[in-house]
Amino acid sequence: MNRLILLCLLWPMAAGPAAAALPAEVDGQPLPSLAPVLEQVTPSVVNIYTRTRVRVRSPLMEDPFFRRFFNLPDAPRERVSQSLGSGVIVDGEAGYVLTNNHVIQGADDIAVTLQDGRSLQAEVVGSDPDTDLAVVRIPAEDLASLPLADSGELRVGDFVVAVGNPFGLGQTVTSGIVSALGRAGFRGLEFQNFIQTDASINPGNSGGALINLRGELVGINSAIFTPSGGNVGIGFAIPSAMAAYVMDQLIRFGEVRRGSLGVIVQDLTPDLAGAFGVRVGRGALVSEILPGSAAERSGLRPGDVLTELDGKPIRNAQDFLNAEGQAPVGESLDAAYLRDGDAGNARLLIEPQRRLDGEDLDRRLAGAVFTELPASQRATGATGVLLDGLQRDSRLAYEGLRPGDVITAVNRHRVDDLADLRQRVASMRGPLLLQLRRNGEAYIARID
Repeated sequence: MNRLILLCLLWPMAAGPAAAALPAEVDGQPLPSLAPVLEQVTPSVVNIYTRTRVRVRSPLMEDPFFRRFFNLPDAPRERVSQSLGSGVIVDGEAGYVLTNNHVIQGADDIAVTLQDGRSLQAEVVGSDPDTDLAVVRIPAEDLASLPLADSGELRVGDFVVAVGNPFGLGQTVTSGIVSALGRAGFRGLEFQNFIQTDASINPGNSGGALINLRGELVGINSAIFTPSGGNVGIGFAIPSAMAAYVMDQLIRFGEVRRGSLGVIVQDLTPDLAGAFGVRVGRGALVSEILPGSAAERSGLRPGDVLTELDGKPIRNAQDFLNAEGQAPVGESLDAAYLRDGDAGNARLLIEPQRRLDGEDLDRRLAGAVFTELPASQRATGATGVLLDGLQRDSRLAYEGLRPGDVITAVNRHRVDDLADLRQRVASMRGPLLLQLRRNGEAYIARID
C-alpha cells in the first residue's frame, strides 16, 4: 500500500510540464553529452549470434546388444546450442569484424546484426585462443568502421564507454573510467594485458567496443569479475594495441604466427629479488635457456634478470611473454639484463615455433597440428605437447579432442616434447591411447 501511494504521488510530478525535460543549455553553455560521439560509434558495433551443432551420443548407444535389440541406427544425435556476443567493424571496405574468440569458437553459423537492422552471414577469417580474439568477415556494403586509438596512451582515470549486446537485449551503452591497466592472471590465456574498467559489462558484451571520448577504439570487452553472476563494476578489455597486432596477423595468415626466443622466465619473488640484488617488479628471472635457441647463442644464462625487451620495460614474466608474443617471426629484439649486479645487452632473434602435422605421424592424427608447450606453461614445470590446431571433421575432433589440449602420454609412455611424440607414435601398433590434460583435468582418448 505504501508503494502504491508513493507511485501515485510521483505520477503527477513526472507528468507535469515543469519536469518534462532538462534544459539544453545552462547559462548559455550546452550540457555535456556523449550522444554526438555515440552517433558516430554505434553503427560500427554489431551484435553476433551463433549456432553450434554438437554430436550427442547416449551411453546406451555404445552397447551393440542394445542397438541390435531395438534396431537403432549407429548414428549420434545432434544438439544445437546458441550463443550471443558483440563485435566491432574495424574495416568497412573489406567487411572485417573484430570480436572475441570465445564468441565464435566452434560455431557452425554466425549471424551479424547491424544497428540499422540488417542481418548478415559471417565467415571466420581467423581466431587466436591465446589472446581470445577473432576476426570474421561480412559482405561489405555501406559499413562504418571504428578507428583504433593507441591504448598505450591510456591512463587510470580516463573516461571510457562500453558498447555491446548484453543478454541479447540489443545495442547498449554504459560508461565508466579506466580502473587499472596491465591486469593479468586469467586462466587459459597465454597473453594478457587487460584494461580494467567499471563501465558495466555483462554476458553478451563480449567482443564489443570500449571507446574513449573521441570515439576511438581502445579495447575489446572480454570478461568480467563476478562472484554472483552479475556485474559488480569490474570488467576487462583487451587493449587495442594487442588487438591490432593479432588482427593484422589473422587477416594476413588466418592465424597468429608467433615465434620463440628460447627463454623460460619466472616472476621475481621478494626472496629471489633480494638474492639477485634487484627490486621486486623490476624484471623477469631467466630460469631456463632452451638448447640450440637464439637465447643460448646470444650468451644469456639462467639467473640473468631481463629488465627490457625491444625498448619496453619488463616488470614480470607476463610482460616478457606479451612482448615476445607480439614480435614478428624473423625480427631481432634488443634485451637488457642484469647479471651479478652488472648491466648487459643481448640481441635475440624471434625464431619460428616448432610445429608438427599429425598426418606426418599417423593417418589417424590427420587434421591436427602439434606445437611445443608455451613458455608460460613450461615455467610451471608442465610437460607435454600442445594440440594447437584441429580440423572439425578430423578423427581427433570426433573423439572429443579440442585445440588447447595438452598431450602428456601416448599408450602410457610419457611425452615431454615433439621429439617424444614422434617417437612414441612411430613405435605404436594398434589403437592409440592419448593421455591429455584440459583445464587441470586428465582424460584418455582412444584413437582407432
